[in-house]
Amino acid sequence: MKDKLNLYKAFIKLTTAIGVRSSLSEKVVKKILIENFRTHPDSEELVTLVKKVSADDDDLNFLFNECIRICDELGPSREYFTLITLLENITEDLSERKGTKETVLVQNVLEQFRQEIALINQKIPKPPLFNMLLESRSLVEWTSIYAIYPFIPKRIKGDGRPVLLIPPYLGDDYSTSFVRRYLTSLGFKTYKWEQGFNLVKSHYIPRLEEKLDDIFRTHGEKVNIVGWSGGGIFAKIMANRHPQQVEQIITIGSPVWGVMDMKTPVSGVLEFFRGKSLKERNKRFIEELEPIPNVPITCIYTKTDGLLPWKHCMEAESFRDDIKNIEVYGSHSGLGANVSVLLITANALSANIKGKTISDTTTNIERILYPFYWNKKKRSLFFLN
Repeated sequence: MKDKLNLYKAFIKLTTAIGVRSSLSEKVVKKILIENFRTHPDSEELVTLVKKVSADDDDLNFLFNECIRICDELGPSREYFTLITLLENITEDLSERKGTKETVLVQNVLEQFRQEIALINQKIPKPPLFNMLLESRSLVEWTSIYAIYPFIPKRIKGDGRPVLLIPPYLGDDYSTSFVRRYLTSLGFKTYKWEQGFNLVKSHYIPRLEEKLDDIFRTHGEKVNIVGWSGGGIFAKIMANRHPQQVEQIITIGSPVWGVMDMKTPVSGVLEFFRGKSLKERNKRFIEELEPIPNVPITCIYTKTDGLLPWKHCMEAESFRDDIKNIEVYGSHSGLGANVSVLLITANALSANIKGKTISDTTTNIERILYPFYWNKKKRSLFFLN
């Protein structure tokens, strides 16, 4: 949080200076900032920071460059979306209070800030070769799940809640079979996507919208959507288009932002065989990924992903407190047979439906099977606290 606080301190100084130079009093600018920080997960710390920071005589260009310098040092991140949104809100608020003439300065800063952040986020590299080679372990993950499955805890009660599952790119409903099987055993009512292999094309959307509407009408309640990899793209688009019908979305190793600039090790091969890239053919609907839907979001990702850059699989947790990024240990191709994914998915579905915080899903079985949890809990195979 220390690095983030340095960034927010620089950002608050910048926005305060912009507001004062746009004919607002420092008191009013701080009030606007505090109002915009209310939904931030770290709102208490940030409100305290706003009250401490004062509008000084520093040059606006210096404050702007300082803010961008810190962002560049922190590296690419979806979290900057929160700062851009704050600037947009301040621009809108300033326009209502002072008129469009006084918003020219903040609009210029906003546009320049967007451009600089876009350049920083384009630096996300494709997964390293080592991670690509590790994808072969997915064969072990898919074969071992048959032996492990009977021992997976079944603590959650689904109570017949509807869950629509969308398969990954080049996958069909069989890809999500273990997730569906597990959720069904807990009492959730699961639905297949029933459109064959997912090639991530826009022509799937009309039928997907029809299916969402049918499930919504059948149950008389909002639908939970779980999407793996490319399936998460459709989950987010459905949530953005139909928030009144979507309870929440859970993405599993899914690129949920910045897809147009995303670098993957397999994109060159796909473009060679299919001509236009996925990005070029689907630019219009892929751009719908950028806004954050007004529903709870849980993003499950793995840093050892060999097919997608893991940073693209995380949403901006600082945007709202109902957005969670949860790391698991495993390959991208094996996420559909990953015990941790099954447990986290069930836990997130239950917690978000009941309005509770997503709790730790670690069990003794998981600690034995997945070393990631030993590291997270500062435990090891030989020394358990």
